Amino acid sequence: MRVLLTGGAGYIGSHTALVLLEQGHDVVVVDDLSNGNRIALDRVEELTGRSVTFVQADLTNTTATRVTLANTNFDAVVHFAGLKAVGESVEQPVRYYRTNLASTLTLLDIMAERQINTLVFSSSATVYGEPQTPLVAETHHTGVGLTNPYGWSKYMNEQIITDAAVARPDMSVVLLRYFNPVGAHPSGRIGEDPAGIPNNLLPFIAQVAVGRRDKLSVFGDDYDTPDGTGVRDYIHVMDLAEGHVAALNYASCGVQTYNLGSGVGTSVLEAVRAFEAVSNRPVPYQISPRRSGDLATVVADPRLAQEKLKWQTTRTFADACRDAWNWQSQNPAGYGETVRVVIGSPAATVERTLDDKAISTR
Repeated sequence: MRVLLTGGAGYIGSHTALVLLEQGHDVVVVDDLSNGNRIALDRVEELTGRSVTFVQADLTNTTATRVTLANTNFDAVVHFAGLKAVGESVEQPVRYYRTNLASTLTLLDIMAERQINTLVFSSSATVYGEPQTPLVAETHHTGVGLTNPYGWSKYMNEQIITDAAVARPDMSVVLLRYFNPVGAHPSGRIGEDPAGIPNNLLPFIAQVAVGRRDKLSVFGDDYDTPDGTGVRDYIHVMDLAEGHVAALNYASCGVQTYNLGSGVGTSVLEAVRAFEAVSNRPVPYQISPRRSGDLATVVADPRLAQEKLKWQTTRTFADACRDAWNWQSQNPAGYGETVRVVIGSPAATVERTLDDKAISTR
């Protein structure tokens, strides 16, 4: 197939592009580069020896996107595009709703105009709100107890896409609710490069280990868990990418929904210790008060995806830590912003230029 990846220059999108190319598909990426990086796609091409068709466009502008994609053909869509920081969504709710919903509406319009019927949507376990059980299956209620505009936007998008599929019975839609993506490609050439302060645990731990951050804040150590810290289900980004390709291959008429997770919980302190073991570096942390809305344990029930998509995770959390450290240590400044980080003793600094072409150590 020739697959359109919206937001394909981002973290999960770039890894999915790589897996699609490795499996013989052609890839078209449309991205406005607000959260993605063109360098990631250059490296995907380097790793696979195949080219990616890149189109820079803002999906919230329907007319401009329609014009930009006028001469670009594709057979199916994987929709990653959107803003994704939970905390930022609380501070900028209108921006999140406008971006995340308008991009989906534009995409559905263009798909209908071209009679493109296959869509895989990047949803999130946040649609479950505050789960009533630690092990969360697809049958759990959604849209109840949601605490932030990011989660609401994912829930609303699921409803919009489902309604569009009802109106177009020839559509084949897969909604993928994934839990906590972590890790990087084992080459260390592509990985997670969050703008500003990381919102997720593992990239923050990695930045502490490499010297970009002083310490990690652990929010609460008095939960009903083995060590008192929150337990979450972490899924290696390469497993996640393979899950998207499995969903594309399986898609059939109607709407199907699957969790993508490992089914295994890891606590915050277990994550810290695992990362210290693979990096051989300390990860200083401090215990901070609980955050409102945080739950003790949230783990995916992935059995439906295993049964229907013939997909399951094959990589462990330790693998994710190893690959994340390989990425972070090779790319202490991510894809190219200039930063100064301590990389050894005696203290040394690394500076990387904006175009990712030069690096100096002193």
